[in-house]
Amino acid sequence: MVSLGLAMALGLLGAFATVPYVALRPGPTFNTLGVVAGKTVVGIKGTQTYPTSGNLNMTTVSLIDNVTLYAALALWISESSELVPRDEIFDPALSAQQVDKQNKEMFQDSETNAKTAALHYLDYPTKVVVGQVVPDGASNRKLVAGDRLLAVDGHVLHSAQQVIDLLSGSHPGQLVEVRFQRGDSPPQEVAVPLGTGAQPGRGYLGIGVGEAPDVNFTINISLADVGGPSAGLMFALAIVDKLTPGALTNNTFVAGTGEIAPEGQVGPIGGIPLKMISAREAGATVFLVPAGNCAEAVQRIPAGLRLVRVGTLADAVHALDEIRVGQQPPHC
Repeated sequence: MVSLGLAMALGLLGAFATVPYVALRPGPTFNTLGVVAGKTVVGIKGTQTYPTSGNLNMTTVSLIDNVTLYAALALWISESSELVPRDEIFDPALSAQQVDKQNKEMFQDSETNAKTAALHYLDYPTKVVVGQVVPDGASNRKLVAGDRLLAVDGHVLHSAQQVIDLLSGSHPGQLVEVRFQRGDSPPQEVAVPLGTGAQPGRGYLGIGVGEAPDVNFTINISLADVGGPSAGLMFALAIVDKLTPGALTNNTFVAGTGEIAPEGQVGPIGGIPLKMISAREAGATVFLVPAGNCAEAVQRIPAGLRLVRVGTLADAVHALDEIRVGQQPPHC
């Protein structure tokens, strides 16, 4: 009876006790050239667009929390899932709502970066804009997110990096004249006494600086319940495809992943083996891999999936051009 009781207790413990891990599994894929839940994923209005065809699928990873001991053992054995410490996914200092908000903000940033990178690649003009304004920072109540930055101390701005370079030799307390435009209002100037920041002795405006398209048409990306930054590359490719004649993919089912910077650099992401599995299960035969993920990706290539290495948006476009005409693009 004692042995039976212990066995039952252990059985209940394994079935209901949770472990400090989360499970990652292949998630759904979405064709950025298509329609999801009745909405066009990438819609462009106000300018000429061109017909597209085929697939440029972004990939995702599904997360399972509150994993029980028995479930953890089963997932650990599975080749199509990963167990990672919960603290690597959920910052213990943040609530679940804060983590969700953070993921949504990263996804929104990926949308903005994708638009900027695509239009930059297509030689459309861009503008320098204010991103986040640091609370109680030097520019608090002087500038707001979305303001267009026109000049700093008389130097006309052409890029976000230029703002950083102009302030590289400054010091806290130094007065800087910032010329900016808010919405459709006339340009105006404000004097900002620089504050302190991460680098001692250097002056800071207390804002994030980025670039945004300076065009008279709109690009809307509609995809709910997806978080994180890794869809940027595939969104940018969809924009390029719709704004240029001819189809990028032709009849090839292409999937991929990668964080993208406004200048077009493609950064590595997490969960690459799981995303390759979901891509292949969806029917993809070509997978665009950020160059920084290639070493990991080649260790677990699903059968029938061709890996293409990309370091920039231009690399990805050129690779698809080569595939379309039967050539061999760079691979992992």
